[in-house]
Amino acid sequence: MPSSTKKQYKIIGTRPVRPDGVDKVTGRARYGGDFKLSGLLHGVTVRSPHAHANIKSIDTSKALALPGVHAVVTADDVPEIDHQMAELGEGMFDLHDLCINVMARGKALYHGHSVAAVVAENVHIAEEAAQLVHVEYEVLTPVMDVQEAMRDDAPILFKDLRTESFAGEKGDKPSNIAKQFRFEKGDIEKGFAEATTIIEREFTTSTVHQGYIEPHNVTAHWNADGHITIWTSTQGSFTVREQLAGLLQLPLSHIKVVPMEIGGGFGGKICVYQEPIAAILSKKTGRPVKMVMNRKEVLQATGPTPGSYMKVKMGVNSNNKLVAASAEIVFEAGAHPGSPVAMGCMCTFACYDIPNGLVDGFDVVLNRPATKAYRAPGSTQVAYAVESVINELCEQLEIDPLEFRLDNAAVEGTRRVDGPAYARIGMWETVDAIQQSEHWKSPKTGKHVGRGVASGFWFNAGMKSSVSAAVNPDGTVTLTEGSTDIGGSRASIAMQFAETLDIPMEDVVPTIVDTDTVGYNDVTGGSRVTYATGWAAYEAARAIKKQMLARAADLWDVPLEKVTYEEGLFKAPENHQMTFKEMAEEAFKAGDPIVENGTSNHNEPGGAFGTHVVDVEVDIDTGKVKILRYTAAQDVGTAIHPSYVEGQLQGGVVQGIGWALNEEYIYDAEGHLRNDNFLDYRMPTCYDVPMIDTILIEVPNPGHPYGVRGVGEVPIVPPPAAIAAAIYDATGIRMTHLPMSPPRLLHELLK
Repeated sequence: MPSSTKKQYKIIGTRPVRPDGVDKVTGRARYGGDFKLSGLLHGVTVRSPHAHANIKSIDTSKALALPGVHAVVTADDVPEIDHQMAELGEGMFDLHDLCINVMARGKALYHGHSVAAVVAENVHIAEEAAQLVHVEYEVLTPVMDVQEAMRDDAPILFKDLRTESFAGEKGDKPSNIAKQFRFEKGDIEKGFAEATTIIEREFTTSTVHQGYIEPHNVTAHWNADGHITIWTSTQGSFTVREQLAGLLQLPLSHIKVVPMEIGGGFGGKICVYQEPIAAILSKKTGRPVKMVMNRKEVLQATGPTPGSYMKVKMGVNSNNKLVAASAEIVFEAGAHPGSPVAMGCMCTFACYDIPNGLVDGFDVVLNRPATKAYRAPGSTQVAYAVESVINELCEQLEIDPLEFRLDNAAVEGTRRVDGPAYARIGMWETVDAIQQSEHWKSPKTGKHVGRGVASGFWFNAGMKSSVSAAVNPDGTVTLTEGSTDIGGSRASIAMQFAETLDIPMEDVVPTIVDTDTVGYNDVTGGSRVTYATGWAAYEAARAIKKQMLARAADLWDVPLEKVTYEEGLFKAPENHQMTFKEMAEEAFKAGDPIVENGTSNHNEPGGAFGTHVVDVEVDIDTGKVKILRYTAAQDVGTAIHPSYVEGQLQGGVVQGIGWALNEEYIYDAEGHLRNDNFLDYRMPTCYDVPMIDTILIEVPNPGHPYGVRGVGEVPIVPPPAAIAAAIYDATGIRMTHLPMSPPRLLHELLK
């Protein structure tokens, strides 16, 4: 059994009131939709009604003739960008692809693809004008399914796209397979030869949207001096700045991005959609322009998480040890290459210690919106397949599924199939916590009731973060950050700063600012902000402490090495003593302002694991699945603010339940999205889920000063597989497609 020692902290681990709580419950918090400027114009996008079509011509004359209309833009107004790779948030992306995703150039690639935009005095005139833009299309056959898209006779989306192999070589003919990945360890053939029990299964999952409540919005003002200010709802203001600089061919210094409060993102608000168009419309009109998507546009034209096809094969020896595992993972990229299939491949067998592994991944373009990140991008799909096979192996071996996981869990030193070896991790502890839980030990009651378990993994992203800290004369500290707060990072960053400086949490005032006011910060995503920006805050606090010790030495005229700072008190011989507040006041009177910066660019191998157990009841007459009870255990490293951590786990589980049971994009044969609203795209509500019980396992991350692990991604990973196992326990039916919706389950029940 692994062991670890938990440190005791003063502030970390407490539950202070969230810094932004009052503003949000009183309505003072400003979201992008609330923002207004004098002279504001309103833009609306014209979108393709076809999934795949050549654009023959665009006639804007009637729209321009409508009173109140100021301008219309098409791809001719957008700079044409050559193929060039750029780091945009949680992965690399081709600026050329981003450019033609923002505005179709010669060809519409999915239903809802932007082909033009109009700007007018108000949104109603703009909407009317958009209807007057006449676009002539030559409709082409759409490619909607990954397996069909991989066939040699499939219609080709891009004549210049060649498959890039895992060795880096390009194919010699056009293909819808953009890239192949391969990760391997050990000897896969030898491993399967040693196995006494082997199971191979195929799985598919549907396209799923992140489901954030606030739609995409932007206000852009292109000033006369050539500088642009952007106010937008985003997970990364610096990433927006980089994308705009690349797309508009401007220096970074000419673009200021102001992040507004964000009403959810989950990975879907990293890429730009309307921002470049709003900027171009502002340049053409000389006035600020605001654009806000409606729900139909959000679902049709922004990046959902990919659907998938997966084949998983796993082998166990006579000692019930996993000895070999292989997988073929095929992800929808949508209209452009760049699905999270590589990350999915890396996560495929990450929960287990398997000596021989092989994972092949394929990134496949389709006539669907370009897919983007969604909470642990790629991991939920592969966990559904792998954990389902694990549970079936346990049944064949007649072994308890938790005992099997304990015997095969990844531990410190385990090497993933993609190479890295784990430092101290808590996979084993999460399984043990579920095994010891009241939920697992309780009896199942009722008819057609089943119980299932599953585990999941996500990385610990680091990347770049920076903060600035200024000590005020009254002893409070203004902590300036550039990381958008989605999951409580204002509190978690301020708490790490306060812990380091040994001052009360309420004396730290975290402020999120624009790209001109603080140093560079990568996106809020990948479970990185509490880890990375928290580390930057830790460094800033240490620098503040060092400077104030020097100030105390000068003030008291004693050697620096004689000054100490403990328990919030500066002390030196001859009864010199001051509180932090007193020293702040005296230092301000006697010297320069006390300001320090902190930066972080750490990417130590880490990661977090979770294990879940769920009870369901299946209505065999309708196929409806009711969640009766749910418990999630997760290795959270150090729970900086336990209430936030519990909320992250609960929110992720609810999204995983939606993915498991209801959520999916439904397209017709022509590639039209048929459920582009929240009535038909059904997400869980409070009526669909019970109270989610959480178990926080604190196995400190050795790669962080406070042992932090990111927690936001993992909770969404195990639910579909756990629910599938519970459905099997209740009905004897193994579901191999997500979502396991009532019609699909009923179809299987009636067989």
